[in-house]
Amino acid sequence: MPPMAQTPRARRSLLGLDWLSEDWQPSPVRDAMTAVIITIIAFWAAFGEAHPQVPGRYFSKAHPLPDTPPAALLLVVVAGGVLAWRHRYPRVVLCASVAAVVAYSLPGWVNGSSVLLPAIALGTLAAMASVNEAIAWSIGTLIVLTGATVAHNPLGTWGGGVVLLPGTVVVAFFAGMAVRGRRNDARERRELAAREAQRRVDEERLRIARELHDVVAHTMATITVQAAAASQLLTTSPERAAQSLTAIRAASKEGLRELRAILDVLRNVDEGPDPAAPASGLARLDALVAGVRQAGLPVDVTVEGPPRPLPAVTDLAAFRIIQEALTNTVRHAGPATASVLVSYGAEDVRLVVLDDGRGGRSRSGEGSPAPNGSGHGLRGMRERAAAAGGTVEIGPRADGGFRVAAWFPVPEPGPALTEEEVQ
Repeated sequence: MPPMAQTPRARRSLLGLDWLSEDWQPSPVRDAMTAVIITIIAFWAAFGEAHPQVPGRYFSKAHPLPDTPPAALLLVVVAGGVLAWRHRYPRVVLCASVAAVVAYSLPGWVNGSSVLLPAIALGTLAAMASVNEAIAWSIGTLIVLTGATVAHNPLGTWGGGVVLLPGTVVVAFFAGMAVRGRRNDARERRELAAREAQRRVDEERLRIARELHDVVAHTMATITVQAAAASQLLTTSPERAAQSLTAIRAASKEGLRELRAILDVLRNVDEGPDPAAPASGLARLDALVAGVRQAGLPVDVTVEGPPRPLPAVTDLAAFRIIQEALTNTVRHAGPATASVLVSYGAEDVRLVVLDDGRGGRSRSGEGSPAPNGSGHGLRGMRERAAAAGGTVEIGPRADGGFRVAAWFPVPEPGPALTEEEVQ
């Protein structure tokens, strides 16, 4: 059986670098275990400094080896043990660790390894505090540790590790800053991803709202017109009333089919839409026009240029704009005729829907409560056109009636590469 691939987070955990993870969070148990390990290492390092195997390598008659009692090493244990709370109380822990090391340094005992313990606390504080505060704490820590060390330095005033103290503090400061910057970057990436996810949700919600509006508005407009006609013709011309009822049945069936397709997409987001369901697009223009004609609106359709496949977003937007324009004509134009022009150009497709009915001003929003064409249908046309990278013009015609014109960029695919070009 092949070994399982390890995630980056698992590899960091195995290496003890899980604190570099973007989703890392402090843990009291982990902090306690880390503090125990660091304290043990610091204790034995301090013990080795107090009892060197070759004392003459560092000490002389002028600077003899100090006698460090075993109880003094408890201060090193305290300086390391408080690190278990460094993420919950970073400032208190830094003060406690520095105080313990100062108490260990003032009597003149060798403090080379013990000063690393406050440096760990300082790095933690630098990762959590502001830059100015971290700088202030770093300067204060350096001054205090340096003063306590040079006061009774067994290796001379500036001997031993005194010269390394500034470097230790600087390394701790920048290490904390690096961790802080990485966590801030990770947080910003998470926030950006959340905003992007919300934007996509909003766009999808708007798309679904447009789909529902287009389907319901077109279906209900057709049913309303045909129902009114049927009620008037039921007693005088039953045959024509039956035709209106047939048109109502066809419109409601088509509307239910489209609603079912939308709901199927919502229920089966991961599975995708039903491939057997016909997609809305200009390929269904004839069916759309046939339904509108049954609603009593004569419609002429003209197609210029050879039809060709369009991008899905463009195809759907073009179909819905024509559908909405014809629906508005059925609802508002009164007795009228309409024409639909679909023109396939070399790098674009153009749509023009005209009618000669009344209600042009009200449909464009002039003199209505919805100024500047702010109704849901007209706004939906503009949003669909913009989503497909196109434009739409909506307004009354000078000689009466209404006009909807849309333009979409549709560049032709480039020529296929020859076998030599591929190689």
